[in-house]
Amino acid sequence: MDFDAHGGNKRVFHRLGGGGGDGGGGGLSTADTRQKVCNYWRAGKCNRFPCPYLHRELPLPPAATANGAAAKRFANNTWGRNNNFNNHSNKYRAGNSNNSNINNRAVIKTDILCRNWVQGNCMYGEKCKFLHSWTVGDGFKLLTQLEGHQKVVSGITLPSGSDKLYSGSKDETVRVWDCASGQCAGVINLGGEVGCMISEGPWIFIGVTNFVKAWNTQTNTDLSLSGPVGQVYAMAVGNDLLFAGTQDGAILAWKFNVTTNCFEPAASLKGHSLAVVSLVVGANKLYSGSMDNSIRVWNLETLQCIQTLTEHTSVVMSLLCWDQFLLSCSLDKTIKVWFATDSGNLEVTYTHNEEHGVLALCGMPDSEGKPVLLCSCNDNSVRFYDLPSFAERGKIFAKQEIRAIQLGPGGLFFTGDGTGQVRVWQWCNGPVAT
Repeated sequence: MDFDAHGGNKRVFHRLGGGGGDGGGGGLSTADTRQKVCNYWRAGKCNRFPCPYLHRELPLPPAATANGAAAKRFANNTWGRNNNFNNHSNKYRAGNSNNSNINNRAVIKTDILCRNWVQGNCMYGEKCKFLHSWTVGDGFKLLTQLEGHQKVVSGITLPSGSDKLYSGSKDETVRVWDCASGQCAGVINLGGEVGCMISEGPWIFIGVTNFVKAWNTQTNTDLSLSGPVGQVYAMAVGNDLLFAGTQDGAILAWKFNVTTNCFEPAASLKGHSLAVVSLVVGANKLYSGSMDNSIRVWNLETLQCIQTLTEHTSVVMSLLCWDQFLLSCSLDKTIKVWFATDSGNLEVTYTHNEEHGVLALCGMPDSEGKPVLLCSCNDNSVRFYDLPSFAERGKIFAKQEIRAIQLGPGGLFFTGDGTGQVRVWQWCNGPVAT
């Protein structure tokens, strides 16, 4: 490593603008002083020391000369083009939240969350080029945060007609939240990790290891449905049947018997070779996604598998029926849109690529009643897409992965992340969710 006569590092000294001219001491030439800005530093990833490139933005261009040469020279410098900011690749600027003017230079912020801000120790404040906000875009807002779970939230549900929100977690508890006050009204210890939660009418179904817990919020009936082998990762209701996807690859079905006031085993659907982690009912069919990378289509009347879809190359994490389409997402970083051909078989009609694995899908109308897809990715974000265009309209961020998304009335929706935090969101002027 080279040091100057005063013990300083020459490369760092020159990189920061010292040693101008051609004098002694190995000074840089005039041409060399026009160095490049480090792209890794701009992305917040540079770990080179010393780095041969600038860790600061280039200075503003000098004032235009009489013949206008200087102005023309910098005409294409993005950092000096305040008037052209709307054409920058940042799609989410709303008002002045994502850009500021510092020392007469527009600082263009990325849509990447500032990790130091999350930890509460970012030194740059408004000068930081990373986001200091949990949201990007407009049209939705954070109402409150519900604290209490100690591990990842794996399920959230709001039973029909109830004034209580229920959240389940890997910390082996279900928490009951009062919708009016936002306070925790009770904690139920299950003695096992919650794999998933759904509700149907007054019933809440909770998937745990080797069991499905069924609670009736109106009659306080508490039932345990045996049969699953291992963890229950997904559940769905259709054709008066409760379906549960289990760790051993089976899908179990129960039917409620009004006379005995209990759920009776109805069928066991076998075909997947690994755990079933996603289920959805639509178009008189049951769709199941598995760790074996496949989607199986089951006839709800006969409970027979009528098609196997193998286009995904990793775990099929979530399934969603929208309009005449089936949407599926996977850790292979894709969302696939399926459409039935004239023969009745599903084929991929569109594939949307993400930069990260996709964990969960949820569909809901925005404040104008337009369909929006919420897409949780394993970079700790949820992306919002207009359907059917897949035009991106915003993001929300969390400290850890968001594994649970649930709709509510009046434009409300809920998210649960890996830290155990439940957040309550709302579309601005939101309609009643369907």
